[in-house]
Amino acid sequence: MDVLKVGVIGCGAIGREHIKRLHNKLQGSRVVAVMDVFPESAQRGADLVGSDCKIYDNIEGIVNDSDVDALVVTTPGFAHKEPIMAAIKAGKPVFSEKPLATTAADCKEIVDAEMAGGKKLVQVGFMRRYDKGYRQVKELLDGGTFGKPLLAKCTHRAISVDPSYTTDMAVTDTAIHEIDCMHWLLDDDWTQVQVIMGADTKHAHEGLKDPQIMIFKSKKGYTVILEVYVNSNFGYDINCEVVCEEGVINLPAPAYPTVRKNQMISTPIEQDWINRFIDSYDVELQEWIDDTKKGEVNGPSAWDGYIAAVTADGLVASQTSGVMEDVSVGETPEFYR
Repeated sequence: MDVLKVGVIGCGAIGREHIKRLHNKLQGSRVVAVMDVFPESAQRGADLVGSDCKIYDNIEGIVNDSDVDALVVTTPGFAHKEPIMAAIKAGKPVFSEKPLATTAADCKEIVDAEMAGGKKLVQVGFMRRYDKGYRQVKELLDGGTFGKPLLAKCTHRAISVDPSYTTDMAVTDTAIHEIDCMHWLLDDDWTQVQVIMGADTKHAHEGLKDPQIMIFKSKKGYTVILEVYVNSNFGYDINCEVVCEEGVINLPAPAYPTVRKNQMISTPIEQDWINRFIDSYDVELQEWIDDTKKGEVNGPSAWDGYIAAVTADGLVASQTSGVMEDVSVGETPEFYR
């Protein structure tokens, strides 16, 4: 297969970004069809490709199009399950933006369907695994010279969020990245999680608890402490420090010049997630294209999506209970090892 012919389901903001990426920027793929329930959105997506791009208003049509080799799902999270299940039924590879689905039960249904089909087809868009800095941390941990990891301290800070952002979204929309990324970095599954609420910032809108401290415990005894602070008022500030037996590894920050001005030495802080992680989207989808053309899935799997959903459920429960909540996903099926 020289060129992977892709159908994109969901032509909102991130869908259009992926259409441009897949069709114009990356190697070995082109977008041949788009689908959206809103005709104007579908047309905007197709316009990025040209007159040859097919437009669909239903999932079955685009999934079963013989010209479409693989699917990319960029609909809202609640609308992920249906196209993913349809792609599995059709035997076509599918890349889904996170989350895999919005409930653990739906994620498990996807996992079961994929295993029943006997072939890995699903990849989930946990793009932090493709960030250069996180990959450097992963290489150092896997290299063994730092010994066993003992604990990790992370921050996930944003300048502000809009009024529609709710307390549970600190887990489902924000911490979901660390849920997967730290599981991948430490190569371990979570057993218990807890959320601790502290003093609320004056910058949070009414009803939103912010900041929140989240604690993860793993099977091997590792502890991760995550600060989620989405109204920091100063920048998009992602940090990760892994304390090991033989040293400490810090996630490198994006390179910015240090400047001297107005009697100060300062370094800028990133202002939004788009600039911070834009390159990782390119790497993620390029590797997906290359792997898909070889008939492989090497990125975050449907099982990883299920782990994230079960863990998120535990954290959301702890937001109310305030106590440690158990996380149980069972042993990783051989299919996903």
